[in-house]
Amino acid sequence: MISNIYKKYRFLIARRITQISIMVLYIIANVYGINFLMGNLSSSLVLNTIPLSDPYAVMQMLFAGAALSFDILLGAFFITIFYMIVGGRAFCSWVCPVNMITDLANYLRRKFGFNQIQKKQPASRNIRYWVIAISFIISFFMGVAAFELISPISMVHRGIIFGLGFGWAAILIIFLFDLFVLKNGWCGHICPLGGFYSLVGKFSLIRVHHNAPNCTACMKCKEVCPENQVLHMVTKTSIPVLSGECTNCGRCVEVCDDDALNFSIKNLKKGEQNEVR
Repeated sequence: MISNIYKKYRFLIARRITQISIMVLYIIANVYGINFLMGNLSSSLVLNTIPLSDPYAVMQMLFAGAALSFDILLGAFFITIFYMIVGGRAFCSWVCPVNMITDLANYLRRKFGFNQIQKKQPASRNIRYWVIAISFIISFFMGVAAFELISPISMVHRGIIFGLGFGWAAILIIFLFDLFVLKNGWCGHICPLGGFYSLVGKFSLIRVHHNAPNCTACMKCKEVCPENQVLHMVTKTSIPVLSGECTNCGRCVEVCDDDALNFSIKNLKKGEQNEVR
């Protein structure tokens, strides 16, 4: 019984442990001075030595004309390379604290049947890419990192670490928006940070792979997937999810009773299949 529950929620449990652990490390650095992980999601320092910087925030600052230190640029390089390997939007599902809010909203949408009421999504997922472009333009003309001034992610993160303040408002607005207005509204349609990491994630090595012969077309995977358009191959063909918009959250893998979806290394699965032939 316990093993079955673990199998069904193993990636969800791992994601929550990761997200909460990161928050705890930031909090104990701020409160107790145990500086294993200092700073915030925009700019951090690991063990007072290794810099980590949000590459999207760094690009906004570059557009704003800011003179950036070598440490900030190096930190952005580290983060970019990391997410190019593991999947850009793994940040969204494994690190970002807002993910816990939107996951709860979408869970309640399924429980209350809101998804059946709202059959068609009234907004395009390309909005986030337009927001990226607009943020760069505004940053250029205003001389500041535009999105960072209003980012709900930063508000929630700073609120958790330093005391909620406006973080409560950001949490409530995003939760109600995703619950009543638009399925996966913030993360799946609007958030420019998620859009930025989806571009980075186009090159990632870790992918969800679909095994079509095992699939029974139950569609549980598409029901729980926050970016279900990336699962267009389900019931059709055995290929990996190649879209950078996949969050690598693993929920589709967990809910699949047919073992038709699993994580694999890009091109390695194809090589194994060729060897069998």
